[in-house]
Order: sequence, then C-alpha cells, then structure tokens
Amino acid sequence: MSGHRIVGRIPVLECLRAGRRRPRRLYVLRDGRGLDDLLAEAGAVPVEMRSRAELDQLVPDTPHQGVVLEAEPPRLWDASDWLRGEIGPEALVVALDEVEDPHNFGAIVRSAAACGAAAVVFGKRRSAPLSAAAYKAAAGAMEWIDLIQAGNLRQTLDLFRGSGFWAAALDAEAPDLLWDADLGGRTVLVVGNEGRGVRRLVSESCDFRLRIPLTGPITSLNASVSAAIAIAEWARKRHLRGGG
Repeated sequence: MSGHRIVGRIPVLECLRAGRRRPRRLYVLRDGRGLDDLLAEAGAVPVEMRSRAELDQLVPDTPHQGVVLEAEPPRLWDASDWLRGEIGPEALVVALDEVEDPHNFGAIVRSAAACGAAAVVFGKRRSAPLSAAAYKAAAGAMEWIDLIQAGNLRQTLDLFRGSGFWAAALDAEAPDLLWDADLGGRTVLVVGNEGRGVRRLVSESCDFRLRIPLTGPITSLNASVSAAIAIAEWARKRHLRGGG
C-alpha cells in the first residue's frame, strides 16, 4: 500500500477536503501538535497514534511531518473516456513524456492545478510512480486535477488533436518562442524527460515546438521549472483574453 500513502500535513488535509477518494486510515504522531484542523477534517476516518520511529517505517524515504494517510488509489482516467466528458473551450492539459523523478512529477502537477489546467497525462511506463514523494511534492494538487494514464503517449496526443486540441512540445532547440505562441483554445503542453527532453516521435506528433528564451549563462532549466513557466504563460494569456 506504500504507493497510496499520502504524507505531510498539507497533502493529507487536501486529500480529506477534496473527497475524491476514500481515506482508509490516518496515522498521526503521538503527542503531535497543530493537528486539530486535520483531525476535525478526518471525521470518521480511523486514527492511530504512532511514534516517530513507527511513522518513519511507514514512509522511510519521505519526510512525513507526523502525518500519514492511507487512502484508496486516485482515479486514473483513460484518455478516450476523459475526452467524452465536459471540456472547456480553453482547457489546458499537461502531458509528461517520461518524466521520471517523483519530485518533478509532483511539482508539475502542483503548477498545473494551481494555474487551472484540466488534467495531467503521464505514461504507464518510464514515468515517476504515484508515490508518497510525488504526492508530497504536489502539496495536495493530485486531489484536485484529473490524472490520465497513457499506454502510448503519441497515440494519446493524436486522440487529443482529434478532439480539437493543439499540441505543443517544450523544446530548448525549438525555433519558436513561448512568448510568441497564442496558446488559445484547447492546448496540450508536452514536457519532456529530465535529461532527454521530448522524444522525437512524440515531438513529431505535436503541432508546434516552443522554447523558453534564456539569456543568462545557464542554458537549461529543470523539467518542473520549465513546465511551471510555460503553464503560467498559458494562464497569463488566458487572463489577457478575459478567460479568468
């Protein structure tokens, strides 16, 4: 069950507030302070008091802040099913092409949810797992955004494009600047692997490629930072068009 243990006060609180999946058991630090809001939100969820050493054993690789929630797995959508739902005219979907670091994965989900994206797409293979580390990096955002799991990202992009989406790949070598892109309508933003970037075949399935202009001595950005810049630019342009 370690893949569906949520750690940290904010991620656990957001999971309880969102109510999109059933919590099974809440473990809290014995004599822990500042837990009143969290325990009140838990309601009828079974609560067990544990020592710090016991909590460390539950999630040995992730700082837990004295709180661990065991819950049902989040719903993972199939792209075809998701596309049959209600989608806004300016929806943003963020697609991750083999983003393997759970901290990058979680941080990108956090940026996407914070800026009003509709969903995040990630692969069944060669993708960061939905682990306690990813949930913690997302700071509760996993509970508020749709997660779409794709067996083949290239085919999934084709499905989105067939449903009226434009697909744009972030690429440090792209000829077009992110600042100049319209980003109107329905958009899929593809973010590549931490080291390799967007794969060639995936890039070829996109309508255009965009680069973030860098003018300093550092010529590359972390995947989650690149994603956050591009997502925020989409939100800025939507705001300028009066879309919120």
